Formats: sequence, C-alpha cells, structure tokens
Amino acid sequence: MSHKVHCIDLEYQGSDLEIISFIVESSEGPIVVETGPHVSLDKLSAGLETLGYVKEDVKHVLLTHIHLDHGGGAWCFAEHGAHVYLHPLGYKHMHDPSRLLDSAKRIYGDMMDSMWGTLKPIAAEQLFALEDGETLKIGDKTFTSWHTPGHAKHHIAWQLDHILFAGDLAGIKRKSGVVIPPTPPPDIDIDVWIEQIDRMTAIKEIDTYYVTHGGLVTDPKDQMQRMKDKLTGFSNFIKPYVQEGKTAMDVLQPFVEFAGEQFRKEGMDEEALKSFVNGGALLADIHGIMRYWTKKLS
Repeated sequence: MSHKVHCIDLEYQGSDLEIISFIVESSEGPIVVETGPHVSLDKLSAGLETLGYVKEDVKHVLLTHIHLDHGGGAWCFAEHGAHVYLHPLGYKHMHDPSRLLDSAKRIYGDMMDSMWGTLKPIAAEQLFALEDGETLKIGDKTFTSWHTPGHAKHHIAWQLDHILFAGDLAGIKRKSGVVIPPTPPPDIDIDVWIEQIDRMTAIKEIDTYYVTHGGLVTDPKDQMQRMKDKLTGFSNFIKPYVQEGKTAMDVLQPFVEFAGEQFRKEGMDEEALKSFVNGGALLADIHGIMRYWTKKLS
C-alpha cells in the first residue's frame, strides 16, 4: 500500500541540525509523527497549511519519545482534542510534565523558553500508551509500535507497512551524509540500542526510514550499519577514560579528534564540524556514554 508522507523541516533556530515532523495523510485527516519542540509550532502549522490543513485538523499525534525536540509540541495539538500515542514510560511525563520541565530548566536555565518553549499537561483520556508490537489503526492506516530503547527507555519506532519512523534509533543523518549517534544522558544503553537496531533491520518488509533529524533514508541497512559502527567505536574509545576516573572534559579534545576524523571521511567539512563541536552536543554525547560505562562497570 502506498502512503503519502510529507517531511516538514521545522527550521529549528537556523541550526544545521534538522528537526523534522512527518505528516501522514489518512482517511481521518493528517496524522503527525513527531511534533518537534513547542517553539517550532508555527513552522509545523505553516507546513500543514501548505498541504491544505490547519493544526486543528490534526486528531492523531505519534511520538517516538518525549524528549523536547521530538514531543515538546504535543500538548498544543491535545488542546485541540488530538489523541497522543506514546510509550508507557513516557505517559506520566506527558500527563504531568512538571518533573520533565524542571529537569530541562536545570539544564538550560534562562535559555529554556527560547530554545524549547514550555510543556503543559495532556489529559489522561487523550494519552494512549502502546505496548511492544501492538497495532494502532487510524482510519485506513495501521501502525505497529516497536519498543526500541537504547537512546531512551521510552523510545518507540513506528512501522507503517514498509516504512519505519525511526526517531533517534537510526541516529542523525546530516545533509552531508554523515551519520551521528545521539547519546546524551540519562539512559543511554549501547548494548540494548544495538540489539534494537538488529531487531528492526531484520524486519524484511521495511525498506524506507524517516528519521527525525534528517528525514528520508532510502538505504536503511547502510544507515543502521554505520550507526552500529559509531556506537561501538565511540563507546570503546571512551571506556578507558572511565576506567581511569577521567572527567568528560578530559575526554573532550581527544574524542573530538577521534570522531572528527570519521566525520570528515563521511563528508563533514571543517565549518560544520566546528559548529557541531561548539554547539555542545558532542560534550553531551560524551557524558551519556560515560554514564553508560560507569553503570556497566560498577
């Protein structure tokens, strides 16, 4: 069965990191997969309008996980009556986002509002938690919920026939072609992540991915293999530093050199690499992998 899927680039703060929402046309109107952050709602609304919809037409929202760059705008659609579908472990944080919001404010401080916006509670009767392998029928579309922890305990990849909305499972696909594994704290698990990559790769009918940071992936096996290689390589590089009791700042410069060499080989230019390093994501990724090894080695 063919499906009309539209990628809406949310043009997040002029960043070279893409955040993309996906619109699936259905007999029950537009289905949104990934809302992006609250601050990007205007871009998503404009994207819907180019397709002939308004945001009030959206009655169904699917989230791969509840991180603010993926699901921070879900409550805006719930205010107009939309149902929101997510992992059971994400349910409580969408119903009562106070802890999630407090945690984000501690990290981002005064930049919280400008970077992400805010969160508001979603009523229990509008939240639907799906189990692993459970199917969700919306009009003429049937999705399957695959629990895919590794990046986050509350991560779901959504299958629609031959399509997989992979969230962060398949990593970040930069415009240059570089694949980057997002490994920020708190619950990165490299072993589990690789297991889930293998599980999804084994589903033979899936030949197309949509990744939230990068959009359409037409060669998912290549994307997933490069993700596995990076996850293994990056974590093995950082492991000795954890064993020696080093800090993330001790790791930063040698890791920049190690990872940068791989990124250059895949096509990342020096300006993009500098922007990526200075943006702070790489340091967060180091913290996530160090936390993983600290727990694993204890």
